[in-house]
Amino acid sequence: MKNLSRLLFVTVLLVCFSTTNAQDQNNPWAVTIGVNAVDAYPVGEDAPQGGYFDKFFDVGDHWNILPSVSTIAVSRYLSDGFTFTATGSINRIDKFGDAGVDDLSYFGLDGRVSYSLMDLVGSKTIDPYLGVGGGYTWLDEIGAGTLNGTLGIKFWISEKVGIDVQSTYKHAFEDYLPKHFQHSVGVSFKFGGTDTDGDGIYDQDDACPEEAGLEIFNGCPDSDNDGIQDSKDDCPNTAGLAEFNGCPDGDGDGVMDKDDKCPAVAGLKALMGCPDADGDGVADGDDNCPNESGPAANNGCPWPDTDGDGILDKDDKCPNEAGTAANNGCPEVKPTEEVMETLNSYARTILFDTGKASFKKETDQVLQAMVAIFKEYPRADFAIEGHTDSVGSKSTNQALSDRRANAVRDYLIANGIAADRLTAAGYGEDNPIANNKTRAGRKENRRVEVKLKN
Repeated sequence: MKNLSRLLFVTVLLVCFSTTNAQDQNNPWAVTIGVNAVDAYPVGEDAPQGGYFDKFFDVGDHWNILPSVSTIAVSRYLSDGFTFTATGSINRIDKFGDAGVDDLSYFGLDGRVSYSLMDLVGSKTIDPYLGVGGGYTWLDEIGAGTLNGTLGIKFWISEKVGIDVQSTYKHAFEDYLPKHFQHSVGVSFKFGGTDTDGDGIYDQDDACPEEAGLEIFNGCPDSDNDGIQDSKDDCPNTAGLAEFNGCPDGDGDGVMDKDDKCPAVAGLKALMGCPDADGDGVADGDDNCPNESGPAANNGCPWPDTDGDGILDKDDKCPNEAGTAANNGCPEVKPTEEVMETLNSYARTILFDTGKASFKKETDQVLQAMVAIFKEYPRADFAIEGHTDSVGSKSTNQALSDRRANAVRDYLIANGIAADRLTAAGYGEDNPIANNKTRAGRKENRRVEVKLKN
């Protein structure tokens, strides 16, 4: 029987190695170093052993673990998800199921063909596998052959490094070697990939394995570094653009030189590569007013706009009175709610010197924006209201709010807004819009508002 088990072990190893494929695979070799645990309890035997998988994870009572590196394995990828692994392991046995035994030596030499289920689970990092094989195990220096079945999983933390966790059932062919489970965990290191041209891309994945190239092009070169691989580049030695199949555009305007009417000056595609300084759609060479926007129908010069409202006289129903496009060039009688909201958003940002009705310098831009809106509605009348927070006496706040409201009115009048269209009044601290007990609330209450008068 002993010779039979040895013969079976040798046969399994020879079969496994004979199926090794010499094809070039990325990192076909791997070495795993780790620790193992031997458990003779859950194997379907009578006491001191137990039923199949009974107390399978009873580490403290049943597992024999050597507190050092105790397993080393060498693996070779075969093909189509199959891998052959040869494993050597050592241990010390002092637990035989529920019984204690003398400190017995344990040596194992095993071969296994496993099949990866990584594609089935659809992961690039989680690699479960099933394996079958055989081996020879020595217990207290007496050996016997085993038939092995393995379930394991690898967690690849990088392209070449992973954690390997597995459990193997070993069925012995001799009575003096009990059936048992051997569990192991280790770190796996893959190696052995071939990269003929040294470009960092393995030959198996390299479309140009004998010519150094770039990963983005599956290992094929881009000699002029223009982002277009040489095989698809009409000008492989001169940097160009993808839209021109790698050929250049001298002035960089997006128009290929052969189609560019102004090849030495950057221009627009719509104008065959010629420039349009004023952006009116008329090429500078054909534009009588190259620095002033105008229609092609007027040779690039603008149509007149007498009232300056942005609506050309030819389209303006009120050419001598500034208006809006929505009203065909005529002025709007009253601003919309949206316009009033914009006007008040400016008014609330007017900044006064502390305790005074004089403006801070940075407020001038805000006031000018308000003037522009008032001018858009020359027939509308407005009320300027001043408000303060509750700090200080009520009479002082009333007077300050009145002066500030009138200061805004005076500014508007000084900048072209008719005085009879504007009134100003202060309301002191009477109409807060926020809590005067907080700093943020007081800041909101110090404000100027603009109301539309009926």
